[in-house]
Amino acid sequence: MAPLRSEFRNADAERRFQLHHLADTQAQLRIAFLFCSVFYLGFAVTDVMWMGYTAHSALLVGARLLVVIIALTSLLLLRRFPRSLAMTRIVATVTEVAACAGFLLIAAWRSSEFSLHAISMAILIVVLYIYIPNRLMYALAVAVTATIGFVLLARLLGSMREVELATMATLLVLANVFGYVAARRYQVLWRDEFRAQTVLKNLSVRDPLTGCYNRRHLHEQLLETELSRAQRYRLSLTVIMCDLDHFKNVNDSFGHDGGDAVLLAFAGLMQAMTRDSIDSVVRYGGEEFLLILPETDLRGGVQLAERLRQALASNPVPHGERMIRATASFGVASIDFAEPESLTAQQTMIATADKLLYAAKEGGRNQVCALQLP
Repeated sequence: MAPLRSEFRNADAERRFQLHHLADTQAQLRIAFLFCSVFYLGFAVTDVMWMGYTAHSALLVGARLLVVIIALTSLLLLRRFPRSLAMTRIVATVTEVAACAGFLLIAAWRSSEFSLHAISMAILIVVLYIYIPNRLMYALAVAVTATIGFVLLARLLGSMREVELATMATLLVLANVFGYVAARRYQVLWRDEFRAQTVLKNLSVRDPLTGCYNRRHLHEQLLETELSRAQRYRLSLTVIMCDLDHFKNVNDSFGHDGGDAVLLAFAGLMQAMTRDSIDSVVRYGGEEFLLILPETDLRGGVQLAERLRQALASNPVPHGERMIRATASFGVASIDFAEPESLTAQQTMIATADKLLYAAKEGGRNQVCALQLP
């Protein structure tokens, strides 16, 4: 993680974290905006008590109302865009800026009470860092800017002695430091928790040796998701069943370490030759793998299977000082969901690919058999 921002250095990882917590973040924002709006507007009573029913007090009440309106508008925007990460950050930052600007205006108009305003300013700093969920650097920028503005107003409009002003500024700096440290600790803890959850999730859906998806994830989520997507958008879907030829002989001749080396090399080859975040590589059995290729027709599946077959056969796997030659057989099955008949064949895709694989084995191995379904 970046130490100052307390965010993942990897932009994709940070975005996944933000999206994972988006619903909770918006829920916390709604509570914070409502709670702060009530108290922010409630202090209008003190404006009237200190200044009486004057034009100045009416102006301050109007300023408070404007901040509350901005907060309530932010609530409406959160409801309108419940899945927008950008909108969530915007409304959090805009509301923070509006609250600080309104507070500085109140402090300027009630300039004889800067010692009391300093207490409110310290509370506002804590709220900015901890109570309103936002990116840490955004909260830091808003809080530091508001603190500097407040100290300048106290210097220009207040009647405090220099030593009192210096003490107040020091305490506000201390409030910023404590607020930043506390917020940073929360940010790091949340990301550590997310990272641990991600690791556990990967362990539950990945094969520990090859890093491919495991069979449980295939049947619980992966296959159904891709079938539903292909069916919804009337797309082609192709699966390739792959099996290493004479793998028992590899284990007998080179030991299980040699067999693992071949499995890793074959898995790495498939992962390198498929589309990242689109295609899926599944370890289906011991030396058997399944490739799921969305938006790929039979011709594309056969071409990929041939490339994989040739690459494995022509590149022996290094194992110590020896080289292990390996080949694989492939069964390719494809469905075009633009055809109405395809709906009856979707449950037979893997079974058909498996039969085609065994046909390739019986035909001499190191070859590809393919079939368009239905």
